[in-house]
Amino acid sequence: MGGKHVAVLMGGFSSERPVSLSSGKACADALESEGFEVTRVDVERDVSARLADLKPDVVFNALHGPFGEDGTIQGILEYLQIPYTHSGVLASALAMDKSRAKKVADGAGIPVADSRVMNRFAIVGEHPMRPPYVVKPVREGSSFGVVIVKEGQAHPPQIIASSEWRYGDEVMVERYVYGRELTCGVMGDKALGVTEIVPQGHSFYDYDSKYAEGGSKHVIPAKISPNLYQKIQTLALRAHQAIGCRGVSRSDFRYDDRFAEEGELIWLEINTQPGMTPTSLVPEMAAHAGYSFGEFLRWMVEDASCLR
Repeated sequence: MGGKHVAVLMGGFSSERPVSLSSGKACADALESEGFEVTRVDVERDVSARLADLKPDVVFNALHGPFGEDGTIQGILEYLQIPYTHSGVLASALAMDKSRAKKVADGAGIPVADSRVMNRFAIVGEHPMRPPYVVKPVREGSSFGVVIVKEGQAHPPQIIASSEWRYGDEVMVERYVYGRELTCGVMGDKALGVTEIVPQGHSFYDYDSKYAEGGSKHVIPAKISPNLYQKIQTLALRAHQAIGCRGVSRSDFRYDDRFAEEGELIWLEINTQPGMTPTSLVPEMAAHAGYSFGEFLRWMVEDASCLR
């Protein structure tokens, strides 16, 4: 595949544009080092016409957030018949909808936390469930809009109903799960290593923890029992397959071992467009499995197809 023309899609117009630009630059630079002809495409509304003119052999999708990972750009690429990386239309749309993805995961025997989908204005008067709980936009990534309501908090979070809220009227209210933040990537048909994420100076793995230098500490392999490690790998692969993902994905978990040695393991969500920045998790997992960054991206390009 070296020498093939790869268009790297980056930027876009979601809240995650800065992250996508960083991911896209890292990927484009590495693919060039691997011998590919690379065109960097900062995605705007004319992306279909631009790709039709460019006629790349493969599209490497480094977009994040709505339009880039919700099935929209995937549909455009299917229409243009350009092979592309990551998941296809249906899996991308399903994974982006946290509530529906949880229903599929639950049906596949993956443990999830109790939750309900509500209109954000219905939360203002009284707690929708007993605190602690989490309010999340149904279709956002990178922890945008996540609000944690702590135990003993007298009133629901008022920010949800304010004019400052930019994440849509439909939100998911989910039981807060205490414990350690664990995550596991999937590459094709195999699970990668399990990483524990330890936020540094943050109460949870928020946007700054994910992308700011020193925002979090990644421990791979996670210091957990072999049985739990294997269980997380099994569940991550099961979620990837149940939702219909292709290429690379990453599943996030919470593990609460405060009261019992076995503890409670909960699957939170799946990400079909994991970050590819210098602080990103999945490239670290691939490195732990023996892939250099360039080799990892080459695998993704060779895995690209339509009808995903």
